[in-house]
Amino acid sequence: MKLSDVKKLHQKKYRTQFGYYLVEGEHLILELLKSAPKNTVAVYVTSEYEAWLDKAKAEYAPLLSDDVIQVQTVTSVQMQQISDTKSPQGIIARVPLPSVTNSLSEEAPRREAPADEQMQKSVSSANSKRCIYLYEVQDPGNLGTILRTLAWFGQFKLLLSPNSVDPFNSKVVRSSMGAIFHADMELNVPLESLTSRFSQFAYLDMHGQEVKSKSFGHFECYLFGNEARGVPTEDVKRLNATAFTIPGSGKIDSLNLASAVNICAYELSC
Repeated sequence: MKLSDVKKLHQKKYRTQFGYYLVEGEHLILELLKSAPKNTVAVYVTSEYEAWLDKAKAEYAPLLSDDVIQVQTVTSVQMQQISDTKSPQGIIARVPLPSVTNSLSEEAPRREAPADEQMQKSVSSANSKRCIYLYEVQDPGNLGTILRTLAWFGQFKLLLSPNSVDPFNSKVVRSSMGAIFHADMELNVPLESLTSRFSQFAYLDMHGQEVKSKSFGHFECYLFGNEARGVPTEDVKRLNATAFTIPGSGKIDSLNLASAVNICAYELSC
Protein backbone atom coordinates (compact mmCIF):
# COMPACT_ATOMS: atom_id res chain seq x y z
CA MET A 1 0.00 0.00 0.00
CA LYS A 2 1.29 3.47 -0.87
CA LEU A 3 2.07 5.80 2.02
CA SER A 4 -0.46 8.28 0.64
CA ASP A 5 -3.13 5.58 1.10
CA VAL A 6 -1.86 4.68 4.59
CA LYS A 7 -2.53 8.26 5.70
CA LYS A 8 -6.13 7.92 4.46
CA LEU A 9 -6.74 5.18 7.05
CA HIS A 10 -7.34 7.91 9.64
CA GLN A 11 -10.76 8.24 7.95
CA LYS A 12 -13.45 5.63 8.49
CA LYS A 13 -14.50 5.41 4.84
CA TYR A 14 -10.98 4.44 3.81
CA ARG A 15 -10.61 1.98 6.68
CA THR A 16 -13.74 0.30 5.35
CA GLN A 17 -12.55 0.52 1.75
CA PHE A 18 -9.05 -0.85 2.32
CA GLY A 19 -9.81 -3.11 5.29
CA TYR A 20 -7.11 -1.79 7.63
CA TYR A 21 -6.71 0.48 10.64
CA LEU A 22 -3.65 2.13 12.20
CA VAL A 23 -1.88 1.47 15.50
CA GLU A 24 0.75 3.95 16.64
CA GLY A 25 3.36 4.03 19.39
CA GLU A 26 5.55 1.66 21.40
CA HIS A 27 2.98 0.44 23.90
CA LEU A 28 0.32 -0.38 21.31
CA ILE A 29 2.80 -2.12 19.03
CA LEU A 30 3.92 -4.29 21.96
CA GLU A 31 0.31 -5.18 22.73
CA LEU A 32 -0.22 -5.96 19.06
CA LEU A 33 2.77 -8.32 19.03
CA LYS A 34 1.57 -10.00 22.23
CA SER A 35 -1.82 -10.63 20.65
CA ALA A 36 -0.10 -12.85 18.04
CA PRO A 37 -1.83 -11.52 14.90
CA LYS A 38 -2.80 -14.14 12.36
CA ASN A 39 -2.93 -11.88 9.30
CA THR A 40 -0.21 -9.76 7.76
CA VAL A 41 0.63 -6.58 9.66
CA ALA A 42 2.74 -3.89 8.00
CA VAL A 43 4.92 -1.91 10.42
CA TYR A 44 6.35 1.45 9.37
CA VAL A 45 9.38 2.54 11.39
CA THR A 46 11.96 5.29 11.33
CA SER A 47 15.60 4.18 11.52
CA GLU A 48 15.68 5.02 15.26
CA TYR A 49 13.05 2.31 15.91
CA GLU A 50 14.44 -0.54 13.82
CA ALA A 51 16.51 -2.02 16.66
CA TRP A 52 13.64 -1.52 19.13
CA LEU A 53 11.25 -3.42 16.86
CA ASP A 54 13.72 -6.29 16.33
CA LYS A 55 14.11 -6.66 20.10
CA ALA A 56 10.34 -6.48 20.68
CA LYS A 57 9.68 -9.13 18.03
CA ALA A 58 12.31 -11.43 19.50
CA GLU A 59 10.93 -11.03 23.03
CA TYR A 60 7.17 -10.98 22.48
CA ALA A 61 6.57 -12.62 19.12
CA PRO A 62 9.44 -15.00 18.35
CA LEU A 63 7.13 -17.41 16.52
CA LEU A 64 5.70 -14.81 14.15
CA SER A 65 7.18 -15.06 10.66
CA ASP A 66 8.20 -12.21 8.40
CA ASP A 67 5.06 -12.99 6.41
CA VAL A 68 3.00 -11.79 9.38
CA ILE A 69 5.11 -8.82 10.49
CA GLN A 70 6.38 -6.94 7.44
CA VAL A 71 8.64 -3.99 8.21
CA GLN A 72 9.15 -0.88 6.08
CA THR A 73 11.60 1.84 7.05
CA VAL A 74 10.43 5.40 6.41
CA THR A 75 11.92 8.82 6.96
CA SER A 76 10.94 11.13 9.81
CA VAL A 77 9.13 13.34 7.30
CA GLN A 78 7.14 10.38 5.95
CA MET A 79 6.31 9.29 9.49
CA GLN A 80 4.98 12.76 10.24
CA GLN A 81 2.82 12.55 7.14
CA ILE A 82 1.13 9.25 8.01
CA SER A 83 0.76 9.96 11.74
CA ASP A 84 -2.13 11.91 13.26
CA THR A 85 -0.13 12.96 16.33
CA LYS A 86 1.93 16.15 16.61
CA SER A 87 5.05 14.31 17.76
CA PRO A 88 5.05 10.77 16.31
CA GLN A 89 7.06 8.16 18.21
CA GLY A 90 8.40 6.72 14.98
CA ILE A 91 6.48 3.46 14.67
CA ILE A 92 3.03 2.78 13.15
CA ALA A 93 1.38 -0.51 12.20
CA ARG A 94 -1.24 -1.09 9.52
CA VAL A 95 -3.50 -3.83 10.90
CA PRO A 96 -6.24 -5.79 9.09
CA LEU A 97 -9.72 -5.03 10.38
CA PRO A 98 -11.01 -8.02 12.36
CA SER A 99 -14.25 -9.75 11.44
CA VAL A 100 -16.56 -8.02 13.93
CA THR A 101 -20.06 -7.74 12.54
CA ASN A 102 -23.66 -7.75 13.61
CA SER A 103 -24.61 -11.43 13.93
CA LEU A 104 -28.07 -10.85 15.40
CA SER A 105 -29.78 -11.37 12.07
CA GLU A 106 -28.35 -14.88 11.93
CA GLU A 107 -29.84 -15.95 15.23
CA ALA A 108 -33.24 -17.51 15.63
CA PRO A 109 -35.88 -15.44 17.42
CA ARG A 110 -36.01 -16.17 21.11
CA ARG A 111 -39.34 -17.06 22.69
CA GLU A 112 -40.50 -15.50 25.93
CA ALA A 113 -39.55 -17.86 28.74
CA PRO A 114 -41.71 -18.55 31.82
CA ALA A 115 -40.64 -16.82 35.02
CA ASP A 116 -38.94 -19.87 36.55
CA GLU A 117 -37.07 -20.58 33.33
CA GLN A 118 -36.00 -16.95 33.12
CA MET A 119 -34.55 -17.15 36.62
CA GLN A 120 -32.65 -20.32 35.70
CA LYS A 121 -31.36 -18.59 32.58
CA SER A 122 -30.28 -15.60 34.65
CA VAL A 123 -28.24 -17.74 37.02
CA SER A 124 -26.64 -19.46 34.04
CA SER A 125 -25.81 -16.13 32.35
CA ALA A 126 -24.02 -15.00 35.50
CA ASN A 127 -21.40 -17.66 34.74
CA SER A 128 -21.04 -16.79 31.03
CA LYS A 129 -20.31 -13.69 29.04
CA ARG A 130 -22.56 -10.76 29.82
CA CYS A 131 -23.37 -8.31 27.05
CA ILE A 132 -22.76 -4.59 27.43
CA TYR A 133 -24.80 -2.61 24.91
CA LEU A 134 -23.72 0.95 24.08
CA TYR A 135 -26.29 3.14 22.39
CA GLU A 136 -24.79 5.79 20.08
CA VAL A 137 -21.67 6.42 22.16
CA GLN A 138 -19.85 9.36 20.58
CA ASP A 139 -16.70 10.07 22.57
CA PRO A 140 -13.61 8.11 21.40
CA GLY A 141 -12.04 8.37 24.85
CA ASN A 142 -15.13 6.87 26.48
CA LEU A 143 -15.23 3.92 24.10
CA GLY A 144 -11.50 3.27 24.41
CA THR A 145 -11.71 3.31 28.20
CA ILE A 146 -14.71 0.97 28.17
CA LEU A 147 -12.86 -1.47 25.91
CA ARG A 148 -9.91 -1.39 28.29
CA THR A 149 -12.16 -2.07 31.29
CA LEU A 150 -14.03 -4.95 29.67
CA ALA A 151 -10.78 -6.54 28.51
CA TRP A 152 -9.39 -6.23 32.05
CA PHE A 153 -12.29 -8.04 33.67
CA GLY A 154 -13.07 -10.42 30.81
CA GLN A 155 -16.41 -12.27 30.63
CA PHE A 156 -18.00 -9.40 28.70
CA LYS A 157 -19.09 -8.92 25.12
CA LEU A 158 -19.55 -5.40 23.76
CA LEU A 159 -22.42 -4.57 21.42
CA LEU A 160 -22.29 -1.21 19.63
CA SER A 161 -25.35 0.44 18.10
CA PRO A 162 -25.37 2.10 14.69
CA ASN A 163 -24.23 5.77 14.77
CA SER A 164 -21.62 5.02 17.41
CA VAL A 165 -18.02 6.15 17.12
CA ASP A 166 -15.91 3.73 15.09
CA PRO A 167 -13.91 1.51 17.50
CA PHE A 168 -11.02 1.56 15.00
CA ASN A 169 -10.79 5.33 15.13
CA SER A 170 -7.18 6.23 16.04
CA LYS A 171 -8.28 8.00 19.23
CA VAL A 172 -10.30 4.97 20.37
CA VAL A 173 -7.39 2.64 19.62
CA ARG A 174 -4.97 4.80 21.62
CA SER A 175 -7.25 5.17 24.63
CA SER A 176 -7.97 1.43 24.65
CA MET A 177 -4.26 0.88 25.42
CA GLY A 178 -4.25 -2.34 23.39
CA ALA A 179 -7.61 -3.72 24.56
CA ILE A 180 -8.85 -3.34 20.97
CA PHE A 181 -6.77 -6.43 20.08
CA HIS A 182 -8.64 -8.54 22.61
CA ALA A 183 -12.12 -7.07 22.27
CA ASP A 184 -15.12 -9.33 21.81
CA MET A 185 -17.64 -7.09 20.11
CA GLU A 186 -20.35 -6.75 17.51
CA LEU A 187 -20.92 -3.58 15.51
CA ASN A 188 -24.06 -1.89 14.16
CA VAL A 189 -26.45 -3.76 16.43
CA PRO A 190 -29.83 -1.97 16.30
CA LEU A 191 -31.47 -1.37 19.66
CA GLU A 192 -34.79 -2.69 18.39
CA SER A 193 -33.18 -6.01 17.42
CA LEU A 194 -32.12 -6.91 20.97
CA THR A 195 -35.42 -8.61 21.78
CA SER A 196 -34.57 -11.36 19.27
CA ARG A 197 -31.56 -12.25 21.40
CA PHE A 198 -32.27 -11.36 25.03
CA SER A 199 -35.24 -11.51 27.35
CA GLN A 200 -33.84 -9.57 30.33
CA PHE A 201 -32.32 -6.09 30.35
CA ALA A 202 -30.90 -3.71 32.93
CA TYR A 203 -30.08 -0.01 32.61
CA LEU A 204 -29.03 2.87 34.84
CA ASP A 205 -31.46 5.39 36.26
CA MET A 206 -31.31 7.74 39.25
CA HIS A 207 -34.34 6.03 40.80
CA GLY A 208 -33.38 2.38 40.34
CA GLN A 209 -32.13 -0.29 42.73
CA GLU A 210 -28.51 -0.06 43.79
CA VAL A 211 -26.01 -1.86 41.56
CA LYS A 212 -24.64 -3.51 44.71
CA SER A 213 -27.83 -5.55 45.00
CA LYS A 214 -27.58 -9.24 44.15
CA SER A 215 -30.25 -8.94 41.48
CA PHE A 216 -27.97 -6.70 39.38
CA GLY A 217 -26.09 -9.80 38.24
CA HIS A 218 -29.22 -11.59 37.01
CA PHE A 219 -29.50 -10.01 33.57
CA GLU A 220 -28.38 -10.93 30.07
CA CYS A 221 -27.84 -7.48 28.60
CA TYR A 222 -26.87 -4.16 30.23
CA LEU A 223 -27.87 -1.00 28.39
CA PHE A 224 -25.84 2.22 28.45
CA GLY A 225 -26.91 5.29 26.55
CA ASN A 226 -25.48 8.15 24.57
CA GLU A 227 -23.41 10.58 26.66
CA ALA A 228 -25.97 13.37 26.34
CA ARG A 229 -29.31 11.60 25.78
CA GLY A 230 -29.00 8.18 27.40
CA VAL A 231 -31.12 5.27 26.15
CA PRO A 232 -34.43 6.42 24.58
CA THR A 233 -37.22 6.18 27.17
CA GLU A 234 -39.62 4.46 24.76
CA ASP A 235 -37.08 1.71 24.10
CA VAL A 236 -36.41 1.17 27.80
CA LYS A 237 -40.15 0.68 28.28
CA ARG A 238 -40.50 -1.57 25.26
CA LEU A 239 -37.68 -3.80 26.49
CA ASN A 240 -39.18 -3.83 30.00
CA ALA A 241 -35.70 -3.04 31.30
CA THR A 242 -35.04 -2.98 35.04
CA ALA A 243 -33.55 0.23 36.46
CA PHE A 244 -30.46 0.32 38.67
CA THR A 245 -28.48 3.20 40.08
CA ILE A 246 -24.94 3.93 41.24
CA PRO A 247 -25.46 5.72 44.57
CA GLY A 248 -23.59 8.99 45.01
CA SER A 249 -23.53 12.13 47.13
CA GLY A 250 -26.35 13.74 45.17
CA LYS A 251 -24.31 16.88 44.43
CA ILE A 252 -24.24 16.16 40.69
CA ASP A 253 -26.84 14.44 38.54
CA SER A 254 -24.77 12.12 36.37
CA LEU A 255 -21.57 10.13 35.94
CA ASN A 256 -19.28 10.02 32.92
CA LEU A 257 -20.36 7.11 30.68
CA ALA A 258 -17.05 5.27 30.90
CA SER A 259 -17.01 5.67 34.69
CA ALA A 260 -20.52 4.24 34.94
CA VAL A 261 -19.63 1.21 32.80
CA ASN A 262 -16.42 0.70 34.79
CA ILE A 263 -18.28 0.63 38.11
CA CYS A 264 -20.95 -1.73 36.76
CA ALA A 265 -18.33 -4.07 35.26
CA TYR A 266 -16.58 -4.19 38.61
CA GLU A 267 -19.83 -5.01 40.44
CA LEU A 268 -20.67 -7.72 37.92
CA SER A 269 -17.19 -9.23 38.30
CA CYS A 270 -17.24 -9.43 42.10
